[in-house]
Amino acid sequence: MSTGSSTVEAAVRAERNRILSELLSALPELVDVAVATMRAEIPAYEAQGPAFHADVRDQVAKHYRAKLAVLLEERTVTFEDISFTRRAAMRRARAGVALADYINAFRVGQQVFWEAVVERSGQRFAGCEAALSLAAPLMRYCDFASTHAANAYMEFQQYAAAEAVRESRDLLETLLAGAVPTRGRELAAAQAHGLAPDARTPLLVVTAVLAGLSADPEDARHVACAAVARIAGNGTRTLSVVRQSEIVAIPVLGPGNGPEELCDRLQAAVAGLAAEGIRLAMGVSTVCTGAAQIPAAYEEARAVLEFVPEEGGVAALPRITPFQYLALKADDTARNLVDARITSLLSEDRARGGVLTATIRAFAAADLNLRAAAEQLQIHPNTAQYRLRRIQERTGRSLRSINDLVELLVAIALHDARPVPGPPTNTARERLAAATNESRGRSDVRSFHEPR
Repeated sequence: MSTGSSTVEAAVRAERNRILSELLSALPELVDVAVATMRAEIPAYEAQGPAFHADVRDQVAKHYRAKLAVLLEERTVTFEDISFTRRAAMRRARAGVALADYINAFRVGQQVFWEAVVERSGQRFAGCEAALSLAAPLMRYCDFASTHAANAYMEFQQYAAAEAVRESRDLLETLLAGAVPTRGRELAAAQAHGLAPDARTPLLVVTAVLAGLSADPEDARHVACAAVARIAGNGTRTLSVVRQSEIVAIPVLGPGNGPEELCDRLQAAVAGLAAEGIRLAMGVSTVCTGAAQIPAAYEEARAVLEFVPEEGGVAALPRITPFQYLALKADDTARNLVDARITSLLSEDRARGGVLTATIRAFAAADLNLRAAAEQLQIHPNTAQYRLRRIQERTGRSLRSINDLVELLVAIALHDARPVPGPPTNTARERLAAATNESRGRSDVRSFHEPR
């Protein structure tokens, strides 16, 4: 590259940074112009009240900040940059704003922003080139944001249309009472959600509540309810209802839609909502068949909420074994029955990274085959043998004795369910960490209960 072209490129880059910095400084004025233009060009916006206009102003400011961040960092816009859009789309739909007017507001906001870029570019070559270099990324941002907003708007409209009638709520109350719809609109609603009353359909019951404070809890519940209604993935719409302060859903299982896959989708939905500022604590029942078992499954889903961290997440019974569940529910008496030598070893091992605990689990999983356990742990068999000796010396238990091994595994499960010293978030997470590691065979415990 020649010195001349390098100089021009540096000048263009400097002008680009100058334009963006000036826009950042003038952000409040730009937002005022954008909102005033929207009200002037879109009658449906002008007809709204002060609260609506204040909300629009807040959204325009968020979009302008997101645009400037993307442009200054010279990267592509992502969903995380505009995660606030979904709730705004819901509010526009609930306010009766037509989709065409909503998308037109995006066009106006983009136009005002672009005109501000051109105004600040000046007449010099470097300034004009800098403005041109911003055109393509600005178009990509607008396309991405408006498409996402339109999808969110349509999704909520579909949800709101389904929930505008009483059938879904009435159907849920009927099912939670242990009854079965037999005719009329309630029966039609059950069939539409895959809940045919004459079939022993496998299903789960899901309940969720908001975790922490929310600026508008009612809106947050409806956004979350709409997200849960889309998780079935088998061609049917999940029955999902806002029931006072909780959300209750009854997703149906089917081919390619087993409990593990459904729990994964629920986890993804909770993570996506968390990115939008909506944190849920969600409980998932065991698999049940038919409407008669729904009341008991609902109580299961509510009960398992106690295992969810304060910051929210998913506690799913299909992901843990009966043994692990009993360990999570154990009281102090059960823990006091554990030999103090075992408790001491497990506490010290946890502080040092948990290698001995992992060895015990691997040895049990390998059916007492030392070489297989060593391969799973990716260590030499001699190292595994050394660890077994250390465990026996410290606890007086031989891992080759079934009774001793079971006692150690019970102690580990009880120990994992105990609070961990440290910040509250760690305390909550650890109560479910081991409950899924062993059964799912992986170390990423966040996939069970922690929002990403």
